[in-house]
Amino acid sequence: MDLTVSATPGYFATMAIEHQVLKRRAASRGPSAGDYEARDTRASLAMGVLSVVAGTVGPSIIAAFGPRTARYRKALVATAAGAVVTTLIADRLARDPGPDASPRRRSVRRAAARVARVGSMTAVATGGFAITSGWTAHGNSKAMWERRIGPNLGEGPGALAAAIFGWDFIYYWNHRFMHTSRYMWAIHVVHHSSERYNLSTALRQPVADVFGTFVPYGLLAGLGIRPRLILQARAINLLYQYWIHTETIPQLGPFEQVFNTASHHRVHHGSNPQYLDRNHGSILIVWDRLFGTFEPEADTVVYGLTTNLNTFNPARIAAHEHFEMLRDVGRATNWKDRASHVLRGPGWSYARRAERTVAATAIDDVIDLTGEFSDTRTPTDPARP
Repeated sequence: MDLTVSATPGYFATMAIEHQVLKRRAASRGPSAGDYEARDTRASLAMGVLSVVAGTVGPSIIAAFGPRTARYRKALVATAAGAVVTTLIADRLARDPGPDASPRRRSVRRAAARVARVGSMTAVATGGFAITSGWTAHGNSKAMWERRIGPNLGEGPGALAAAIFGWDFIYYWNHRFMHTSRYMWAIHVVHHSSERYNLSTALRQPVADVFGTFVPYGLLAGLGIRPRLILQARAINLLYQYWIHTETIPQLGPFEQVFNTASHHRVHHGSNPQYLDRNHGSILIVWDRLFGTFEPEADTVVYGLTTNLNTFNPARIAAHEHFEMLRDVGRATNWKDRASHVLRGPGWSYARRAERTVAATAIDDVIDLTGEFSDTRTPTDPARP
């Protein structure tokens, strides 16, 4: 059995203990963001259950769409290709015809813009899934073990230690990528969506890993580490991260120099500007120190997102960022912006959305003042935007 699942009784026991400790602390010091809130805790537990379900059905989904010989892959790729072509044509027809265009031309432009919106979202959704499912299918441990280039390291303590160390290193980069590319952030944002920080937050896990392109942990199998040991390393890694989701454990002195701790991980969950995208390590914090993403805990941590969801609905928690990303893709008018909304960091998309809002407000102001839209170009200044 998966160690992370068999540890479930321990999760509930330690959460109960933490809850009592926090209640006593709140009685003397007042409430804090570490305290349990019933709706938040239920949402975190629901996401934990959903993540286990997703991990169970995920391999079947990958088998159906991932490999080149998969049953539905050709249909998925064909749909994506058709959507790209349709969007390219619609983009061309949707170009601004200028102030002297006929009503019919303007009607065609509006219809083409709607087609481009639907086509671009379809292309990104189907094309993206074709890429991510194929990537995952070819990077699994069993496939990499069969074509390994390293010697068989066996199943001794040394091999297990190598698996744990290797998983930890790859995890750091995958975790970092999930904070710097929006389609990866759309998967990981689930874990950051709570404005509380306690052991239940550790169970608020993503459910959409099939939409990501992670550095494959199967690389360890290619180097000679047996797949069974890689699964054990995964479980040990996740179990280690459980205890660091708490406000009840203070800083731990010299231990903090090498290992990830509750203090370091509180920083990672902070929405304070100085804490954003910091401390990505899982067991070891040395990766952050080596690669420039370390930040010590100083100011009081404000947990959650820079713009919080204000919901405890598991469905919205799980899918909101994917829907927002596709909506931004649909509103974009060129493929450069569409690709950027998917591939660049989430901050870029939020800034771009703000620019679009400002521009729309400016146009509304012109309409309010003149009663109709007035083109700002003049015959003597045709290049003026």
